[in-house]
Amino acid sequence: MFSLNRALQKLSIVELSKLQKINVRFKAKIVDLPQIGHGVSFRRKVHFPDEYTVKPLEVTNLGGRDPKTGRVVVNGIGGGIKHKYHWIDWVRTGPKEGPPQVEKVIKIIKDGCRTAHVALVAVGDRLKYILATENMKAGDLICTSCNIPRIPVRAKEGDAHPIGALPMGTQVHCIEKYPGQGGVYVHAAGSCATILRKAPNNRVIVTMPSKKEFSFPEVNMCTVGRLSNVAHADTPIGSAQKNRELGNRPRSGWWQRKTGRFGRKIRKPPPVKDINPISTPRAERVALTYTHPFVHTNQPCFHY
Repeated sequence: MFSLNRALQKLSIVELSKLQKINVRFKAKIVDLPQIGHGVSFRRKVHFPDEYTVKPLEVTNLGGRDPKTGRVVVNGIGGGIKHKYHWIDWVRTGPKEGPPQVEKVIKIIKDGCRTAHVALVAVGDRLKYILATENMKAGDLICTSCNIPRIPVRAKEGDAHPIGALPMGTQVHCIEKYPGQGGVYVHAAGSCATILRKAPNNRVIVTMPSKKEFSFPEVNMCTVGRLSNVAHADTPIGSAQKNRELGNRPRSGWWQRKTGRFGRKIRKPPPVKDINPISTPRAERVALTYTHPFVHTNQPCFHY
């Protein structure tokens, strides 16, 4: 034991650190997992160029994997038909004074990377993509203006104006969150928001498709009309093969709602329950029926 203690004393600090680094064979590598549902999509990665272009962009399908670590984050994504991405110009800018800027719709196309249709618009010598409205067609002229007049503007579908320039009850989409940021809210097919009322401090209350009310500054830009492809939400997928073409992997099959064999059982509803007001029972009245007088005795008892 004495010799072992002498040997340990002779070891230096460097040699002890080397001995500690030996047993690292099965040490796990700590990787920060990404947060799902915070504005990050694990379905595809779009390769954006430096400048805006109407040329369809190349897309890399992630299949539910994190692009940094390569680990599977979402299990329900994978496969599907590859679609190229059409770059949408979310910022609609126009003159702040004078007549509005006139734009012409060239054609309406379908985009496999989004639910609503896409419109190719010409502005002077420049082309750009915007989201198409419900009744928009090739050859239409749409206007864009950043002016807020004293009298509300009677706009038509596809026109872009500040929220404060439109009358109450107007259906809008592609609403800016901050002035100049570009359309952030209401992008899904067939959806629209409704301008409800004006509020103090130059703000406008808008009812979103989720029936929630948002308050925006009146200078935020928006596009008038309801988005195209209205029947998207009511159109069934139809088959499992079509669902795989959309890029959705099958579930485990454990939960079957129709049969309930592997999941929740289908039982008949309980009988109708009558809800009646609670009635307090009346206290029973006790009456004495003995009519003879009591007799006092020497013993502690009574004779009846």
